[in-house]
Amino acid sequence: MAEVSDVYFVDGVRTPFGRAGEKGMYWNTRADDMVVKAMIGLMERNPGVPGERIDDVAIAATTQQGDQGLTLGRTAAILAGLPQSVPGFAIDRMCAGAMTSVTTMAGSIGLGMYDVALAGGVEHMGRHPLGGNADPNPRFLTEKLVSADALNMGITAERIHDRFPHLTKERADRFGMLSQHKAQAAYDNGKIQPDLVPVAITDADGAWGLATEDQGRRPQTTMEDLAALKTPFRPHGRVTAGTSSPLTDGATISLLAGGAAAKELGLSPKMKLVSYAFAGVQPEIMGIGPVPSTEKALKRAGLKIDDIGLFELNEAFAIQVLSLLDHFGIADDDARVNQWGGAIAIGHPLAASGVRLMIQLAAQFKERPDVRYGLTAMCVGLGQGGSVIWENPFFDGKRK
Repeated sequence: MAEVSDVYFVDGVRTPFGRAGEKGMYWNTRADDMVVKAMIGLMERNPGVPGERIDDVAIAATTQQGDQGLTLGRTAAILAGLPQSVPGFAIDRMCAGAMTSVTTMAGSIGLGMYDVALAGGVEHMGRHPLGGNADPNPRFLTEKLVSADALNMGITAERIHDRFPHLTKERADRFGMLSQHKAQAAYDNGKIQPDLVPVAITDADGAWGLATEDQGRRPQTTMEDLAALKTPFRPHGRVTAGTSSPLTDGATISLLAGGAAAKELGLSPKMKLVSYAFAGVQPEIMGIGPVPSTEKALKRAGLKIDDIGLFELNEAFAIQVLSLLDHFGIADDDARVNQWGGAIAIGHPLAASGVRLMIQLAAQFKERPDVRYGLTAMCVGLGQGGSVIWENPFFDGKRK
């Protein structure tokens, strides 16, 4: 009879993130090839895990069509060379796709049904824009269930500014600028590169190249630059390209295992799952979603926000992160938050981003034995939030 198990984040890798569109480095690269490349890199980095021991593969994509369709978890597993005995499936929770891949696999591991699983996500926003070819039910509008602009994420961000006028454009600009500076400092110190899997790419002329770094970074950003940017979502608005995550292509993958399997295979987990939660909010102001999901995750873990020593919060928009920090009484520039920068600088390939947060938190845990708990959290389109609390296996017990 299966026994309840601890769940561990053993390892995670990702492709470098590229700008979406014709000028992006992945314009001529298939979405499924990106996630396959990441999967191969992960398995090569963990040779102690036999392919036949993978119980399932969950791959998220928001727009599941074309090269992001056809049950990605299964097709990517086959293309990556895993044994045909390994099953897989696709999953969608928009921005929290990869996060949901992880929590879904974690549930199966925790129940003792699985020993080892792969979970991640991919988004080729250049090929598949958010909402592309979607056919929303007309009842949403005719019955006034959801505003017509609820899928315009920039407008939902403007509404957070409306609701919390003390979260000013200047505060958002400063947060966006610091994200760029922190991401570049992390690159300069070699923090990001170890978990990137290089990807062979071709340009418009067919010339081969190698993607090795995130493409969208703007480290020279200043407050003056940001103050001069247009507000595309509303005349005289407060949200700009400098305080928004750019449209991005990329893929992420993680290796999860139960306690017994990790011990049997001689694995050294990077994080232990403590709790997770998802919550719904009004779609028109989706950016506040991580507030209730974080409150739920903390309650389930028996923890308080002060117990969290490191935060990896997805920067869909600066105002979205600021609203969570403000709710919990955390300063805009608190050193615990996104210390290596975030999606404003690195990019947000929707369904892939949740595992990027986990990869960065795991790397920081190893450097911080004084920190016991960390949080990965993100807002989700159509009015949701997702939060996962992790425990640091390197914690030395000197601090709570």
